[in-house]
Amino acid sequence: MIRRTSWFVRQTITNLVRNSHLNGGIPGENLPFSIRNRYKLTALFILFYGSGSSAPFFILRYHLLKD
Repeated sequence: MIRRTSWFVRQTITNLVRNSHLNGGIPGENLPFSIRNRYKLTALFILFYGSGSSAPFFILRYHLLKD
């Protein structure tokens, strides 16, 4: 019973990996954004990291100015 279950799990995982259509050797193919346009990528990184870095300061300013 355990042998049959382990075989079934192994076959299922193998089929999922084969049929997932992921391009394994191409850099950037599994990212949720495109890295082909470097100016767009730079703008996205500035927005992403800039919003995370500035959020604590804006929150502090909000609380200090709150009545």
